[in-house]
Amino acid sequence: MADEPAKIILGDTAISAVERTARRRWFGRGKDRQPLPFTHCENCGAQLIGPHCAQCGQAAIDYRRSFRHVIVDVLDSFLNWDSKFFATLGLLIVKPWQLTNEFLAGKRVRYLHPLRLYLLASILFFFAVNYSARGIRLQPGKIAEEHRAQVADAINKSRDDIERELDKENLAPDERKKAEDALNSLSNPSPSATATAAETVSPTAAPEVSPSESGKRKYGAVGDRPFLVFDENEKSSTPFEKWLEARAKEKMGEHGTKMGLFITTLFSNLPYMMLCCIPLFAFVLKVLYVRRRTFYIDHLIYALHIHTFFYTAIMLIVLATMGLNRTIPGTFAGWLIAALWIAFVIQIFLSIRYVYRQGWFISTLKFFTGGFIYMIVLFLALAVTFFITLVLPAS
Repeated sequence: MADEPAKIILGDTAISAVERTARRRWFGRGKDRQPLPFTHCENCGAQLIGPHCAQCGQAAIDYRRSFRHVIVDVLDSFLNWDSKFFATLGLLIVKPWQLTNEFLAGKRVRYLHPLRLYLLASILFFFAVNYSARGIRLQPGKIAEEHRAQVADAINKSRDDIERELDKENLAPDERKKAEDALNSLSNPSPSATATAAETVSPTAAPEVSPSESGKRKYGAVGDRPFLVFDENEKSSTPFEKWLEARAKEKMGEHGTKMGLFITTLFSNLPYMMLCCIPLFAFVLKVLYVRRRTFYIDHLIYALHIHTFFYTAIMLIVLATMGLNRTIPGTFAGWLIAALWIAFVIQIFLSIRYVYRQGWFISTLKFFTGGFIYMIVLFLALAVTFFITLVLPAS
């Protein structure tokens, strides 16, 4: 009988060890297996009885360890790399409406927070968008005779700034050499050299712009026009128009030579625009479902989830499209890609149907009505973002 307490203690210890092993996290070390690195909080000095201080809330984490342990803690804190992350991602792709319903029903411990999930998807999505935008090269058209000396003078004055912008582009050696040759030719006001440079920059350059009999310029067909022209003969009527034209010349270049850089800057501002549009989308839902007396925060949770689904699905469809075009070329790949896009739209429609629990007809009507209103909101937001990108000074 004397050994009975010892057996009980040993049995409990063995069971606890098995349970801790079964609860090992994705990185192989469970938090419950790690002893507290401190006995007292480093911030306020209170005694620690758990992984967080009961007095000030600071986590008991020792950052003076190997870099590998620090990275594991950071990833675990931001992404929560365990079954929670993968369960959230899988449910988001398969049934995005169920993720919203589970969260609103109070079943939240199994899933990532909607804002954290949105930020992760947004970072990945717009990183891909900005990376793709760097490949955009918008070429100016052929330079007219009367502007060649002005272009050469402007390039010679701003040659150092142009060189710095080229350094930021990290061009390949052959591309850098072409850009240098084009700049050297454009800085020469002679007609032959400038024409050759314009043909080098744009093989399909537009014909020269010539003034018409009435004093206005004729640009010909749309496909033959230069990309961007500021006509000196057409004077701005108001100070605001003059200021706006000056900003456009500074940001886009006299003949659109900086348009690629401007578009890259515009794309880098899109994440902020979309983050501001999410509360507006929730407000549109609030107006559409005003009779249901749903709290605004519920609409906001759904807005975060559906935007996260949008970013994730777009990235997956693009990757699938690239893979299908390489492995299954032809009509069959096109049908598969079309089916993916149709499934994408159906998922969004079903999310509205099952989150707000209305009939098919009402859900369809509000799907198209809300989509049309939100498209207008996005268009206005894009116009505001374009204007802000235009007027803000270059960094």
